[in-house]
Amino acid sequence: MHVAPAFEELLSRIALAFGIGLLIGLERGWNTREMQPGSRVAGIRTFGISGLLGGLVAALAAPAGAPPGVGGALLIGLAFAVYAAVFVVFSRDANTAGNHSATSAIAALLTFMLGAYAVLGDPAIAAAAAVGAAGVLAFREGIHRWVAHISRRELESGLALLAMSFIALPIIPNRAVGPFGGVNLREVWIIAIVLAALSFAGYVAVRYFGERRGELISATVGGLVSSTAVTIANARRIATGEGSPSLLAAATALAMAVSFVRVIAITGALKPALLIPVGLPLLVSSAVAAAFAWLRTKRYVPSSSAGVPVEFRNPFGFWSVIAMAALMGLLILVGRYISGHFGSSATIGSAAAMGLMDVDAMTVSMARLAPDSLSSQAASWAILVGVASNTVVKVLIASVIGRGRFALYVAGICFSCIVAAALTAMLA
Repeated sequence: MHVAPAFEELLSRIALAFGIGLLIGLERGWNTREMQPGSRVAGIRTFGISGLLGGLVAALAAPAGAPPGVGGALLIGLAFAVYAAVFVVFSRDANTAGNHSATSAIAALLTFMLGAYAVLGDPAIAAAAAVGAAGVLAFREGIHRWVAHISRRELESGLALLAMSFIALPIIPNRAVGPFGGVNLREVWIIAIVLAALSFAGYVAVRYFGERRGELISATVGGLVSSTAVTIANARRIATGEGSPSLLAAATALAMAVSFVRVIAITGALKPALLIPVGLPLLVSSAVAAAFAWLRTKRYVPSSSAGVPVEFRNPFGFWSVIAMAALMGLLILVGRYISGHFGSSATIGSAAAMGLMDVDAMTVSMARLAPDSLSSQAASWAILVGVASNTVVKVLIASVIGRGRFALYVAGICFSCIVAAALTAMLA
């Protein structure tokens, strides 16, 4: 017998509504599994039926798959109000072993609404919301422990980072401002978000994994995003007296090692023919940077052993992050000016200018020019020069912001990596 497609879709959506209820009910039932029968507020059966009820009400409110009209909307609202009243009246959370949590009641209301949305809205969003809700309910103990240990400053820093990402970013104009082609304001703001996120992530990693492991973990992750941003974050911490110059220099070197490997991966994915001439020098440089990080870490003496614990006063400095993002925007303008001054024919100069702040974009641009506009050898040298200019920028950042031993360590490792790559490229 032939089944109408509309019927099949409605059946699958109602099944999804039922499954959403069963998923949330499974967590609620497991959480109350040790209670005596009859003493539970609601379990897998109640939540499964709640999801199914929401789906059926939505199906009645919107027959034949049409959007619900005024009458359908009133039906859903009335059904939800009646369901909420019935559940609250018969809920015995407050009388069960002194438990006064409203979680089960709220979860039940959410289950009904997700069941209705599974029929009326996007099934993928309904399913994702159900999985997210079940996850929050399941990880209750871990979330409570995390909230108990979080500090006020960490909370404020996290909220500021979220506000930068989800409130400010969408309203910032996505256009270039300034001379020489200008700087895209949204791109600069994204740079500020990356800097803030790396600074905050480094603070959290150090607090929860210890000073040595935390610095290295945050540097490795940060190197996958931007080794320059890691350098800025570490230099800022040195400037405020937080952390060890030796350990932060090791973390910067590790981020550089990761960034070199990232360039190798981008080059190999875009132009496999450039993998050997570009990859071999950068692989040697990555090994040099990793060796420096290992040696500095092995020789590092934790601050706690000297009786002076490391104190992190500001995991997220909003205005300092904005200032660093503005500096990076200025460097982008300088790079564009140099690029325009050299012209498109001077590929090496263009690559050096592009590499000042965005080594990934430089790598993609130069790799795409080979072999049509550039020979493989010229493209390889252009990429290596762009990476070298990006490495020199880290020396300037460490010298201007961090200063002292940190600047000396960073300068030593940066120039060692450049020399190692140059010698390897010439020999190859």
